[in-house]
Amino acid sequence: MIKAGIIGGAGYTGLELIRLLLMHPEVEISVVTSRRYKGKPISDVNPHLSPFIELEYEDVDAKEIADRSDIVFVAVPHGSAMDYVPGLMARGARVIDLSADYRLKKEDYERIYKRPHKDKDKEERRAVYGLTELHPEVADADLVANPGCYPTGAILAVTPLVKEGMVKQVIFDAKSGISGAGVEPSEISHFPNLAENIIPYQVTAHRHVAEMRMELDVKVSFTPHIIPAIRGILTTAHVFLNTEETKTKPLQGQGLQGRGAEPHSEEIEGIYKQFYEGKRFIRLKKGMPSLSSVRGTNFCDIGFEIEEKSNRIVVISAIDNLIKGGSGQAIQNMNVMFGFDEGEGLWFPGLVP
Repeated sequence: MIKAGIIGGAGYTGLELIRLLLMHPEVEISVVTSRRYKGKPISDVNPHLSPFIELEYEDVDAKEIADRSDIVFVAVPHGSAMDYVPGLMARGARVIDLSADYRLKKEDYERIYKRPHKDKDKEERRAVYGLTELHPEVADADLVANPGCYPTGAILAVTPLVKEGMVKQVIFDAKSGISGAGVEPSEISHFPNLAENIIPYQVTAHRHVAEMRMELDVKVSFTPHIIPAIRGILTTAHVFLNTEETKTKPLQGQGLQGRGAEPHSEEIEGIYKQFYEGKRFIRLKKGMPSLSSVRGTNFCDIGFEIEEKSNRIVVISAIDNLIKGGSGQAIQNMNVMFGFDEGEGLWFPGLVP
């Protein structure tokens, strides 16, 4: 049994951490912080958690949180996590940061998020990017940078093709439920503005694209949209093949049927099956994924279709932005870090309807 602390337990990701960890047989929640609700019972503020948790929200410093925890989840806004992480790690706690503060190189972070990074030892901390399907080194990490929700669906959708050297360019078009915008209301989350509507935003310069480019190392374009749904991200990846590579490079799966042949569905399916073999939270679909199938789960569903007489493959992925795109993925990382079964506390089907 390990003890888990949660810094920032009143937002959507913090609440999902509480809900999921309460059902984890190997974890005891030791402390949950919230300055706004300090001293209030967590289940009074969040009735859906009654009667499963008896703790109150606290406002304590990093030193005390670390002393009371084996693992600390930092679920605070970008720019605030760096105020906690150095102190937590100095006291020997292992940390999973759900913000962007440790995902990127310092210079990239400061350029994209337009603020100085206050952790002078950031680069020496060597945070591991927490996509466990791609980074088994999570197991030995003391600091994990939990990926953004959009990058999770995007990167998992196309990495098998990228690793084959087949990809020249990817254009991601993603649709997200409004919970991805956080618990505080905004103009785009106001019901009359969003209902029966789709709102594109940060059309060419969303900050999550940096994570996609970092992990994929190919030409990437990305446009996000908010849709009138509570949960989920459906990502459409327009994958344009590097046709010269496709003509000459044998595939690791089954190989192209003849030099210069266009890829067939069976061959692309073989690439995905081989790459994600043994990855329990990746579900490869014959048809197209849907948000309703992953709602409330830690799964990433992936499907594809090849455009005939073209160099384009369309890959679709679906995730729950609050679970696989956030708190569930953080717990998946924790499981790997502590040697638990990877599905512990996360192995359950979706909510339908």
